[in-house]
Amino acid sequence: MVILETAAVAFGMFSALPVPQPEWNEKNMRYALCVFPLIGGVLGALWWGWAAVSAWLALPALLRGGVFCLLPAAVTGGIHLDGYADTSDALASFAPPERRREILRDSHCGAFAIIRLCGYFTGYFALCGTVETQDRAVLCMVLSFVLSRALSGFAITAFPLAGNTGLAHTFATAAQKGRAGVVLAVTAALCMGGMALWGGIAGVAMSAAAGVVLWQYVRTARDKFGGISGDLAGWFLQRAELWMLAALVACQQMERWISMQ
Repeated sequence: MVILETAAVAFGMFSALPVPQPEWNEKNMRYALCVFPLIGGVLGALWWGWAAVSAWLALPALLRGGVFCLLPAAVTGGIHLDGYADTSDALASFAPPERRREILRDSHCGAFAIIRLCGYFTGYFALCGTVETQDRAVLCMVLSFVLSRALSGFAITAFPLAGNTGLAHTFATAAQKGRAGVVLAVTAALCMGGMALWGGIAGVAMSAAAGVVLWQYVRTARDKFGGISGDLAGWFLQRAELWMLAALVACQQMERWISMQ
């Protein structure tokens, strides 16, 4: 029963999927972060399914890419995009950390948030329309959605928080940090290993991209915000998924160029 409630807490918070809404308590939140990567598994399965359907119907690349682009927001309800937007506003302010944290808490959406969201979706849509959907590439994408969430959850358990309020603080305080951190780290390592095994150079490049974005995330959170927050976690997740897809597309284009020589 607690296991089901734990899954419901994670899916209810981090996705728009219809699940029961149990009352949050110490027991069902203890390992909620460990369930977080499973949402990536659901998203990855939908990516795999749409890749198969679009290939079977021989759909145009733009239509295929448009659905790929919309699936993450449809599954998550945009919760991570909200963090990406708020963090974009805060970073563009060039204000001290205290003021940046105030901007994160502001419910209004500033100009820089809108500009960077437009840029994000333009880039992500272009990549989704360009990526070649062979089995190994799609499998790497499935694992990438799991990896981004495993790394996001791990960072919450492993690095200092920006304050004593907010979503990240709520989950970090309730979590069994040591055990949850180990589970999430192992999950991330398995994803990276699977991507390297099935994707070869492309899989390694995707894992490297995620690692670089994680390093930037931790450094930015520490230097510009005084620690990690829920909005920053969403900002990291969106950037990790964008750059992992970019790494995959870059490797595919390089392979195509080499084969033409």
